[in-house]
Amino acid sequence: MDGRECVARALRDCKAPRVAVMAIGKAAAGMARGARQALGTRIGEMLIITKEGHRDPGLDGDRVCQLESPHPMPDVRSLRHGQALADALERVPSDVLPLFLVSGGSSSLVEALRDGVSLEDLFALNLHGLASGWDIATLNAERAKLSRIKGGGLSRLLGDRPALALFLSDVPGDDPEVIGSGLLGHGDRTDRIERHVVASVDVAMDAACGAARSRGLEVERGRARFDGDAVEVARAFVAALRNTPAAALVWGGESTVRLPVRTGRGGRNTHLALAAARLLRADEPLTILAAGTDGTDGPTDDAGAMVDCGTIERAELAGCDVERAFREFDSGTALEMSGDLVHTGPTGTNVGDLLIGIKHSANSLRGLARSRVL
Repeated sequence: MDGRECVARALRDCKAPRVAVMAIGKAAAGMARGARQALGTRIGEMLIITKEGHRDPGLDGDRVCQLESPHPMPDVRSLRHGQALADALERVPSDVLPLFLVSGGSSSLVEALRDGVSLEDLFALNLHGLASGWDIATLNAERAKLSRIKGGGLSRLLGDRPALALFLSDVPGDDPEVIGSGLLGHGDRTDRIERHVVASVDVAMDAACGAARSRGLEVERGRARFDGDAVEVARAFVAALRNTPAAALVWGGESTVRLPVRTGRGGRNTHLALAAARLLRADEPLTILAAGTDGTDGPTDDAGAMVDCGTIERAELAGCDVERAFREFDSGTALEMSGDLVHTGPTGTNVGDLLIGIKHSANSLRGLARSRVL
């Protein structure tokens, strides 16, 4: 599911003599690197719009512009970069193929608002959606109503000219009408855009299962993608892990949380991980990883967390009021104090979240817990 490899593979047979690359999303830099690997000097202008901290200095050079925007909440930079995207598209000569590389996170990174819609309106919508626990499809559909470039708006700017769009999907159904709030969706008309989803969370789940089997573990793969409230997902996952005869359980999807006005440090994956840790019994031989495949969890720099039956005790021994942290959505603080946060940095992909559970022997888990405390 690596953005570079997926894009390079998808472009292996591309015959276009000249290409202009516009990459948008948290995996934009990795996807752009894949385009460069496959197309080389056929690429003219390259515009990369990605999350703060996710740019790739190795891509800097002539005719390459890298812009960083906020995520998950947009700000004035999102509007500037939305205009930069529209301007870049307008500059593409008629004999050059526009190549769009779109991954999750695009919705907050670029925006061009409809007449009469303000940045405050956009901010309020995003805040309401996050506070209400909307799933990604609902949130993206509402964002598109305020936008000139979402909901197929960017596709309309292309008119009848041909283009190619490659997607890393982080949404249920892997639908280009939903990915990035439908930046390259069909909108309300037909077009000449060739669209391909080159990776999704199903690829991630298959890879995790393959890794487990290569280590001699029997593994069960979730049949459907998880969604809904993070606490309910945690409850269902712990129950399934307890009940499976396999040594490992892999789920993929994306949970939601209902945020109060004031929150602490954390994202949906750390909240889910802490919820799971609260359910584990003393000496229960389970370890659970909840993490975002992009390497970030909501507004944090943490990918997620890996918890076990000693998580709560370690956090409390370090002076954390775990129940307060859980109640006030300060899971990142609690899991930092327990030593359970996972940091990967930007991964070059974004296909949603993974839940991975492992069953240990009781003795091996006690040894692991002691080593983590020490």
